[in-house]
Amino acid sequence: MGDLERRIAVARGEEPADIVLKNGLIFDLMTGELIAGDVAIVGDRIAGVYESYHGKREIDVTGQVIVPGFIDTHLHIESSLVTPFEFDRCVLPRGVTTAICDPHEIANVIGLPGIRYFQAASEHTLMSIRVQLSSCVPSTHMETAGAELLAKDIAEVMGHPSGIGLAEFMNYPGVIHRDAEAMKKVRLFEDAHIDGHCPQLSGTDLNAYIAAGIRTEHEATTADEAREKLRKGMRVLIREGSVSKDMHALQPLLTHLTAPYMCLCTDDRNPLDIGEYGHLDYVIRELIALGSPALAVYRAATLSAAEAFGLKDRGMIAPGKRADIVVLDSLEKCNASIVFAGGVEVTDEAFDARGHVAPVGRGSVKAPKVVSEDFRASANREETDVIGILEGKIITEHLHETVPIVDGDKAPDPSRDLTRITVIERHGKNGNIASGFVKGFGLKAGAIASTVCHDHHNIACVGVDYGDMALAANRLSEIEGGFVVVRDGEVLAELALPVAGLMSLEPFEVVRDHLIELRKAAASLGVTLEEPFLQLAFLALPVIPALKITDRGMVDVTKFEIIA
Repeated sequence: MGDLERRIAVARGEEPADIVLKNGLIFDLMTGELIAGDVAIVGDRIAGVYESYHGKREIDVTGQVIVPGFIDTHLHIESSLVTPFEFDRCVLPRGVTTAICDPHEIANVIGLPGIRYFQAASEHTLMSIRVQLSSCVPSTHMETAGAELLAKDIAEVMGHPSGIGLAEFMNYPGVIHRDAEAMKKVRLFEDAHIDGHCPQLSGTDLNAYIAAGIRTEHEATTADEAREKLRKGMRVLIREGSVSKDMHALQPLLTHLTAPYMCLCTDDRNPLDIGEYGHLDYVIRELIALGSPALAVYRAATLSAAEAFGLKDRGMIAPGKRADIVVLDSLEKCNASIVFAGGVEVTDEAFDARGHVAPVGRGSVKAPKVVSEDFRASANREETDVIGILEGKIITEHLHETVPIVDGDKAPDPSRDLTRITVIERHGKNGNIASGFVKGFGLKAGAIASTVCHDHHNIACVGVDYGDMALAANRLSEIEGGFVVVRDGEVLAELALPVAGLMSLEPFEVVRDHLIELRKAAASLGVTLEEPFLQLAFLALPVIPALKITDRGMVDVTKFEIIA
């Protein structure tokens, strides 16, 4: 008997299932009811629900709630700082059975081999990793990345089973002004899914962007912004990452009426936050606690997400659907006790049985060796553009401060929270070094440096002591990238990220422990931000308003130009 025929036979009760979850409360995403019954699994599919079934293996889940696996609709696995295999082991036990990822972080460093690495990894992970193809590598012409992907390059990696469509199209000016290369990329995916990225875009410009066929968007930071995008046919993804925290702002919009058109995503979330709070399970708990109906929240986390991205094989506890199943203590607490991914129970043994793919992107940090003088900011006027951090957001303020010029240099001023920020090109292309000012770190001493620097992933360094900044930046070359905290000529804490300068080769638990030490070390310098490292990384992303910095200088994102 074939798989299809056997699944039908089991559904009718003629044959025993492979696995039966007995006596649970199935959450009906159509009506919102909790209905007692069994779930029968055959291979990687659900065969039957609600009725009484028998199986070769039966698991009693009396009193527990059965829901579909959660779908993270937009994220960069690299931002978890671990490989796809460790990400799988980190979040799948929490109920995240599908991750729709954009590997544009690694693609910005090593190009197509980075995308192929994620595609290959998706063939072995227990969770379903769906690999969108990166649309904007680099994100703009105002930065130096390690690679550039044109439409013809993207075409080379189309057709992999993990694919859905084109990942977030960050170059929204390129779309609305019909840039020739942007149009080539859009046309490649005219009959497929195109994911959006258009922070604060509104009015006719938003209409133009959507008219290109872009249907999902995760950059709304206010309810009004999200409402306009919903009205114009976009599916809005509520994002709650380690830095970008939009859940509280958008929660009032998530109702029974809007839930079919809203989804959940994390975008960028590290193992420390996942360990302390959770992943999508945390977002679900918080949204319900904030007052959103449980049915609306779980729809957004499962069925609505599947529908938005064309994944017709998942999103419900229903016959014929992929057996992505989470057994919970309650809808409100959202603590997973049992998880199935494609019919496989998530256990240590199941993780151990996975195949593996060798890491890529080693030796990618090719930065010039720097000295303290490289961090001076020469200028001929005291009026100064300053990046203003908004904690919990990746948008920034464009501030203006008066900074005195002493011996030809505008020096950091901890008393005013004016910190030097410097970006150093690290791909071996041109050795560019650009410096400016940032306000919001609270830094009183030392320096922090990182090769996680969106999206070009050059070295980003903030500090108030030039010698410490030089030490921190040079140390990153020695450890193949990562995070470093320095004070008084001493490295206080570090995390090596040798896979393209973005991901560790260590288990996620080890990475989490290093992040705890890094956070403590940063706090000892006076840093007041909860997540200083990813906050630093986003200060170099020139597609997010209002003021950013790249290796080519300070960028006025509103004008989409480098400040002279």
